[in-house]
Amino acid sequence: MAGRRRDRSRSATVRAKNTGGPSVSGLLERLGALSPSRLAGIRRGIEKESLRSTHEGSLALTPHPAGLGSALTNPHVTTDFSESQVELVTGVHAGVDECLGELTRIHQFVLSEMSRDEVLWAGSMPCGLPTDETIPIGRYGSSNVGRAKSVYRMGLGHRYGRRMQTISGIHYNWSLPGLSNADYFALIRNFRRHSFVLLVLFGASPAVCSSFVAGRPHELQPLGANTHHLPYATSLRMGRLGYQSDAQATLAVSYNDLDGYALSLQDALTRPYPAYETIGIRNPGGEYNQLATTLLQIENEFYGTIRPKRVIDPGERPLHALRQRGVEYVEVRCMDLDPFEPNGIGADTVRFLDVFLLHCLLGDSAPDTPTEIAALARNQHRTAARGREPGLALERGGSEVALADWGAAIIDECAPIAAALDAAHGGSAYRDAQQKAAEGWRRPGTLPSARVLDAMVSEHGSAHTPFVLARSEAIAAELRARPLDPETHLYFAALAEGSIAEQRYLEANDTLPFEEFRQQYLDPARLG
Repeated sequence: MAGRRRDRSRSATVRAKNTGGPSVSGLLERLGALSPSRLAGIRRGIEKESLRSTHEGSLALTPHPAGLGSALTNPHVTTDFSESQVELVTGVHAGVDECLGELTRIHQFVLSEMSRDEVLWAGSMPCGLPTDETIPIGRYGSSNVGRAKSVYRMGLGHRYGRRMQTISGIHYNWSLPGLSNADYFALIRNFRRHSFVLLVLFGASPAVCSSFVAGRPHELQPLGANTHHLPYATSLRMGRLGYQSDAQATLAVSYNDLDGYALSLQDALTRPYPAYETIGIRNPGGEYNQLATTLLQIENEFYGTIRPKRVIDPGERPLHALRQRGVEYVEVRCMDLDPFEPNGIGADTVRFLDVFLLHCLLGDSAPDTPTEIAALARNQHRTAARGREPGLALERGGSEVALADWGAAIIDECAPIAAALDAAHGGSAYRDAQQKAAEGWRRPGTLPSARVLDAMVSEHGSAHTPFVLARSEAIAAELRARPLDPETHLYFAALAEGSIAEQRYLEANDTLPFEEFRQQYLDPARLG
């Protein structure tokens, strides 16, 4: 990502009296200090996960399509947890339309190489799932790096269950030139405080296939055939049924500065965890169960709505890269797939994310505390399960405030930011996106989570799988009706072919036994 330069002269870290939201005058003053050229320097990239499913709405159990190349080394098409979970990765872009255009082209290439018996699942919550142990884990070949990726996923399966890992979403990577580490961490603190706005506006997973919750305790209500839901839910993916962990609930990671964040993660990466020690590194047959018995196997296991990130060198630990070279960009991780958008995310949503992230950056950002961190977790769960419920209140500064009022104030404060971005880029696209968000906030029945439930009930017998399957098939038909031009298809095909050659090179040139590789990679000295 962009954003390598450091500007120590200005920090967005401003101490506020409470966490009740930014000072509007201070926000406007800091906005005025951002030149149009800096605003035009925003860079973004998108990673989109999607399960491959059959036309019956069940998980495709076939291998990653050969025409997509190596999931280990293809820069644009890989897999996430499962062999059945495709991940589409754009490059870094200065323009929103250019970023989404590339994502569309990657979609078109993927669909051209997939079996016509399969589609990309258009929802965040999974299709019909088989038994947990038969959900296939991603396979990345016999190199040490490839084996480590598979063993890590095996560990996730043992720790949290494979079903949880089949949830899919959008990750939005974002940077602004000239930011310091302190600026990025101030942004992250405010994002964590205000991310409930994104869950309400863009959450699109109010229901699940009953196979996802089979045998698990839950508070969902039955809807139609093989479907459970909550009537005012926004994003069950971001709630208690999603990426949650009793083990990680013991962590209270602070985002007050890079040093404190790094120390928190290092503790989790090196602290033995009794339940995971019971699982062990290997099973009695000698096969690997997980990479490590610590609370976190590697950095990526730490779940969160947003992460500080930096591009790493080959073999480098992400935490080492952050400590040595600082934050390069942030990764927003709380966005559901929108089943009404062919890409899973639309241009208005991307532009509002730009506006929202700038709001988080420019507002007063008090230090976080363990008390506030616990309250933010409760706010997230409440919003995910009940975000459209009339009168819902969230915790703020030791008291409760109406979600509707708090969110409306934040969205209103985004208006001058949108205007400034339009001044930098020309046109009115950012203001249009902000106004669309404001209108959606006033009319929650028009938001994606409400539209999903309405469509399920009115068109698909109140059932999750038929609704998402219909959207998946419609999107596949739309994109396949607009095939890639031959030159672009050849470009992606050449990347796929080259990725296979690269994987073979890695496998042919590995000389270190895997166990030695594992121990060296996990050496705590490499985190510093």
